[in-house]
Amino acid sequence: MATNPPLPTPRTDPDGSAVIRVLSYNIRSMRDDTTALARVITACAPDLVLIQEAPRFFRWRRKLSRLAAASGQVLLSGGATAAGPALLCSLRATVERTEDVLLPLTPGRHRRGFATAVVRFGGARLGVLSCHLSLQKDERYEQSGLLLDRLAALDVPHAVAGGDLNERPAGRSFRRLATGLQDCWSTAPWGTEYTSTPTDPHQRIDAILATPGIEVLGCGVPTGHPGVLASDLRAATDHLPVLAALRVPAS
Repeated sequence: MATNPPLPTPRTDPDGSAVIRVLSYNIRSMRDDTTALARVITACAPDLVLIQEAPRFFRWRRKLSRLAAASGQVLLSGGATAAGPALLCSLRATVERTEDVLLPLTPGRHRRGFATAVVRFGGARLGVLSCHLSLQKDERYEQSGLLLDRLAALDVPHAVAGGDLNERPAGRSFRRLATGLQDCWSTAPWGTEYTSTPTDPHQRIDAILATPGIEVLGCGVPTGHPGVLASDLRAATDHLPVLAALRVPAS
């Protein structure tokens, strides 16, 4: 089992590269304890938060903005306009552009989308994508290909994607993504592995993935991380978060 040494502190190095923290979190439309949710995000001190199941209906933007403010972040993109995925960022990030993408709709199924952005930390330029893939395996496989295409279309040397993949690592969609990208948990395991469910962690269906040029310094569920309480993880939502520390080279 992975141990829990402290993750590196976010910083920008003299050569322009940046160490950042990325958090991926399915927040179940903020239907649970939002105070606990904000405490978990705050304790992780992320530079980027890749959200799934953001609020999508009445006053959804206000709810997301309140969560961002309560956890030391600002709303970057997504929400209802991306059918659920969203991005938050710290004030360290310089935002170049954002785009919310709706995926093809299969009649009778839930609409899916990507929240995407290009941001800079010092001299490091980074594409970012938050996703929540389909429950149906064939549609999920198609969406995994669209995810890879969308990352390539960001036209940046380095990128990170994360989200609720609705599939374990042995599944063909997960394996497709991990062929072209680093599965950050497998590359540098830290914390604990399983993301579902908070009361009975038994499977990893959430992940952070990075392009090959990024150095993964540690990735996993922040169990035991300073300030992250087990009671808050259970109360915040029905998934556990994934936290990664990454070194992004200067572009």
